[in-house]
Amino acid sequence: MNSMCSDELLWIDGSQGEGGGQIVRSSLGLSLVTGRPIRIDNIRAGRKKPGLMRQHLTAVNAASEVGAARISGAKIGSRALAFEPQAVTPGEYRFSVGTAGSATLVLQTVLPALLVAEGPSKLTLEGGTHNRWAPPFEFLQRAYLPLVNRMGPRVEATLERYGFYPAGGGRISVTIQPSGDLQGFDLVERGEFVRRQVRALVSNLPRHIGDREVNEIIAKMNWDGKVARVDEVDGQGPGNVVFAEIESEHVTEVFVGFGRIGARAEQVAREVVRDLRDYVKTEVPVGSYLADQLLLPLGISAWQSGSDQGERGGTFRTLPLTMHSTTHIEILRQFLGITIDVDAADDNRSVTVRVGP
Repeated sequence: MNSMCSDELLWIDGSQGEGGGQIVRSSLGLSLVTGRPIRIDNIRAGRKKPGLMRQHLTAVNAASEVGAARISGAKIGSRALAFEPQAVTPGEYRFSVGTAGSATLVLQTVLPALLVAEGPSKLTLEGGTHNRWAPPFEFLQRAYLPLVNRMGPRVEATLERYGFYPAGGGRISVTIQPSGDLQGFDLVERGEFVRRQVRALVSNLPRHIGDREVNEIIAKMNWDGKVARVDEVDGQGPGNVVFAEIESEHVTEVFVGFGRIGARAEQVAREVVRDLRDYVKTEVPVGSYLADQLLLPLGISAWQSGSDQGERGGTFRTLPLTMHSTTHIEILRQFLGITIDVDAADDNRSVTVRVGP
């Protein structure tokens, strides 16, 4: 592995870039993978309510349990955290956020280490499965995990119970068959469209909300109405989400709109249409949110590269990077000592990201 692996304490500035919870989650995940102790100051300094919130604290405690870590500062509202992992132990774990805080974000914190652990794991995660500030379950299942599995591990996720904001109460089950080394891949072309689907979820709300959302997307995109459906599901509280999925030869992308108080169904649908149109017209394979998610596993793959294994990591084409992604890149460079190059296309409508040792 890369010589950057060290027992030397690494200091992370939680106010850098977008200054949000991703800095905490990615730093914890990378600390588990590399075994390197960290200190994070200025946690979530870029947010209205800085410091650790409940879902972040659940992620800290989950990482601590998986890595038998010594920690300090693990409490609600804390703006500084010290984390020193000992050894990653695969096995069965249950983590509960206790609110509508995202269960999927807790998963993202511990998943990287379990992808390269010495044995299989099973996780049960309880909390929010569909809220506006995190990737919903369907995005993980359909867009993200297939690409993770392309790298060698076998990860399967099952939605056992829906958890919408603000009630929460959802549950996800995840099984992980690890791979000692993450293989890299290139994703620069999406290929021909294979399938399209529009789906609305409605929980404890009138069905017509979902009908209006899918009808708006179908009309704006000029798609066949046969690809649309509305599912009335049983959540602990009211909730509404609409998805548009595009499956291509080499990648599947999922675009999401979240129903909320004060937003008409048609407005939520048009948010999805905007993202869909940007994706379709630029002909990139990787959308903005998926780009952010791919950086960490590709970074680990590049970091693992040795002279006897050849270079790994990968290259992908995507839309112009969000601040989330540029912040993520800086953390990966700092933590792993890898090279991440971002080259804009001549028209500045897309970029090529290269992740290497």
